[in-house]
Amino acid sequence: MRPVGIGYMDKRSSESERDRIAPVSAEAIGKSRNSRKVLVALAVVGAAVAAYWTWQHPDDLKAMLASLSLPASRNSAPRGANVEPVIPVHATTVARGDFPVILNGLGTAQAWNTVTVRSRVDGQVEKIDFDEGQPINAGDILVELDARPFQAALDQATAKIAQDQANLASAEADLARTKTLVAPGYATKQLFDQQTATVNQLKALIMADVAAQDDAKVNLGYTVIRAPISGRLGLRLIDVGNIVHATDQNGVVTIAEIQPIAVVFTAPEGALPAITRGLKDGALDVTAFSSDGKTELGRGKLAIINNDIDVASGTIRLKGRFENSDNLLWPGLSVTTKLLVATLHNQTVVPDIAVQRGPAGLFAYIVSADLTVAKRDLKVDQIGNGLAVIESGIEAGEQVVTAGQSRLQPGARVAVTLDGKAGN
Repeated sequence: MRPVGIGYMDKRSSESERDRIAPVSAEAIGKSRNSRKVLVALAVVGAAVAAYWTWQHPDDLKAMLASLSLPASRNSAPRGANVEPVIPVHATTVARGDFPVILNGLGTAQAWNTVTVRSRVDGQVEKIDFDEGQPINAGDILVELDARPFQAALDQATAKIAQDQANLASAEADLARTKTLVAPGYATKQLFDQQTATVNQLKALIMADVAAQDDAKVNLGYTVIRAPISGRLGLRLIDVGNIVHATDQNGVVTIAEIQPIAVVFTAPEGALPAITRGLKDGALDVTAFSSDGKTELGRGKLAIINNDIDVASGTIRLKGRFENSDNLLWPGLSVTTKLLVATLHNQTVVPDIAVQRGPAGLFAYIVSADLTVAKRDLKVDQIGNGLAVIESGIEAGEQVVTAGQSRLQPGARVAVTLDGKAGN
């Protein structure tokens, strides 16, 4: 039997001790490995959540990064200190300038004059002297009819005049002889009166013959159909060989005068006093745009105010005159209009996007010299065409925020990007 001393263990006890310790070490190792797997899984999930939040909130991420971009080093800031975020905004410098008072409306372009050309006499079409859709001048020949029947009528009227003039000459000679015979008593006074009446009848007949001759000349002239106005021709309504009549309603062609052209549009009845006052200083300017309001089609003058107000819609119809030299306006085209009623001079003007609406009314954010913002209550006179006229609340030279207001509170620090001066 071996002695047992300090640091000595027999083989059996050594093996028993290893058997007792070994299972405990393996269990601990397994738990350690499982903990590492859980930590890795949590890290992956956290990274995915962070990536999704960044994708959904890019503006918040930019603001967070901007708030962290302090001039001093992070190491220099005391630990635990609160860093105030800097909010990026756009601003403009307020200025005094002119504000155009403009009425927006919807309208339709119309030909200044429209004519349906019709034949004045009955006849057969022999020649068509125009092309469809071409520009035409007043007096240009459009259609020629068969003129032979009308020439014959004119010749007949001329011959009738010659016949009656010959009869008149004979009657006047008889009257002269009868007059010389009445004095010595060789002819009666009754015969003289009859001869005088015959002469007067023939003179009246000749006057009627001359009128018939003039009528025949006019009808002969109608066999050549001319354009009554200048403009642009429409589609042809006849062909060579057709018989046209003076009573036909369709006519032979239409002519639309489009230089100048009219634009008929509406304005609210409440704007009528301002329009009337504006007309005292001269014709008001009207600008026509495409129906989407993006393309300018022409500039003209207000020509006519209708003589009554549409009580159903509460609007009044107006007509503008446009020279339309480039033919961008066409009859029947739908347009949007801008009528310049007046121009307010030397006004405090800001972009309308700077004006915000709150529970207490209109307000705007003003950028102070220390790059913080203050909230100002506003009194606005007019808003239109991207601008607002300020009666009180803002003065010229101040900077007003035009973008980024949704994240602002009074006293917030901002990083300003200037857009320019309002009112210029």
